[in-house]
Order: sequence, then structure tokens, then C-alpha cells
Amino acid sequence: MKRMILALVAMVLSVAAVSAQNYMVVDSEKVFKSLSAYNNALTQIENLSEQYQAKVDAQYQEVERLYNSYIQQRASLSEATRQQREQMILQKEQEAAEYQESLFGTEGELMKKRMALIQPIQQRVFSAIESFSKQYGYDLVIDTCVNKGDISVVKYAAGIYGWTAKAGKGEVKNCTN
Repeated sequence: MKRMILALVAMVLSVAAVSAQNYMVVDSEKVFKSLSAYNNALTQIENLSEQYQAKVDAQYQEVERLYNSYIQQRASLSEATRQQREQMILQKEQEAAEYQESLFGTEGELMKKRMALIQPIQQRVFSAIESFSKQYGYDLVIDTCVNKGDISVVKYAAGIYGWTAKAGKGEVKNCTN
């Protein structure tokens, strides 16, 4: 009976606490798409991506040309020359793959350019959202655009709801009993 009363009190208190919070829901993707700077940055990134892809395609076409030439001449080549040509083709293919990674990889040129162009815009938008939420008294901002609505992300939370510092100081007691 004691547990039931405690559970009821906890439920009433949690409902009261949740209803006391002011929160707003934003779709930052729509905000970004409404900004010409963001759309221009995406266009620049797309153009750069196409240029990089053309360079990568040219390298792979060279590998394909070397391979086709090798296949046609293979019967008339000595064993040593065949091995030498095979090694050269494999080396060119490896170079093309490394070049592609240097452009399109997670540490590649395209990602660096994306970060340089997009990150300042993101910071301005997130700062504006935080400023707006503080100005109008919102305690929590939830962004619905992440993963096409599968997951919502908290963009801003007022300090009064931060339990992390209290937990670190031992102020939050074990509630499992």
C-alpha cells in the first residue's frame, strides 16, 4: 500500500513538473532551407562534388583503359611483362581508390569544405533558436527534423532542468526502492 501511494504521488508530481515546463518544437531543416546562405552553400558543395566525381571517374577510366589493353595483349606478352602490367593496373586502381577517399571520405576535401560552409550557418541558427527560447521563456527546445522524424533532439534546455550537475554531486538519490 505504501508503494502504491508513493507511486501515485510520484506520478502526480511528474505530471505537474512536465506541465510546468514551457517547450517549443522546431524543424531546423525547414529553417535551414529558408536561408539563402544555406542553399548557396549546398549548391557550392554539390558543384564541388560533381567536379571531384569527374576527376575520380577519369582515374577509373584510365584503369579500365589499361586493363582492356592488357586483356587484348595478354596472349602475346611474356610472363614477366604480364605480371608487371598486372601490378601497374592494381597500383593505378589503388591510387584511384585513395584519391577518391581523399576527396569523398570522412576526412576528405568535400567534408572539410562542407564543414567550412555549413557549420557557421548551423551555429548562427542554433544560437538564434536558443536566444528566441530564452527571450520567450521556453525551457526546452525539441528539433523534429533529425532522421526524418524518427528521433527528436533537444537543442536547448534551461539550466533549471539540468540534473547532471546534481547527480555528479550526489544530490540525486537512488530511487529504485
